[in-house]
Amino acid sequence: MKYVRAMLSVPLVVAVASTAACTYKPRTDPPNTGPGSVKVARQYLEGRWTLVSFAIYPPNAAPVQVKGTGTLVYDDFGNLQMDLNVDEASAALMQKAGIPIDKGRVSTSGRTVVDMQGRTLTYVLDGQAAVGGAAGPLAMSRPRHWERDGNTLTLTTKDEKGQPLSVGKWQKQ
Repeated sequence: MKYVRAMLSVPLVVAVASTAACTYKPRTDPPNTGPGSVKVARQYLEGRWTLVSFAIYPPNAAPVQVKGTGTLVYDDFGNLQMDLNVDEASAALMQKAGIPIDKGRVSTSGRTVVDMQGRTLTYVLDGQAAVGGAAGPLAMSRPRHWERDGNTLTLTTKDEKGQPLSVGKWQKQ
């Protein structure tokens, strides 16, 4: 019987010792705020941008050069406000390409999720699901691939094969 008790107590001692070794230790290192961090990306994108050009590349159709004006505002928390006003002809072509537009205007607000490795932004718009929904060139399920060259920001959506569906160029004000 003593042998059985001794055999049963060994796993208990090991379990107690293991539990004691797995104590919580708070993280004391500072958050990553250097190059390549989300904080730096937000600072890089932060500000007020004015639309320079916007093109849509519908499948099996000629590219559409949208004529209009627009502003894009990113704040230091990744919040987004975008307003785009286009002429009647551009609005008709945008609708045909699957972009919902109301009286020549697209206006959205929400926040952005930044992926530094993929250099993409994903929009989470107020009142809209982050996934699903419309499948057009500007669908929320499509990440925006971003490049910044000086004061020019280029946002590109791509199809499943990596081909551009839309390219917007914005100038920092």
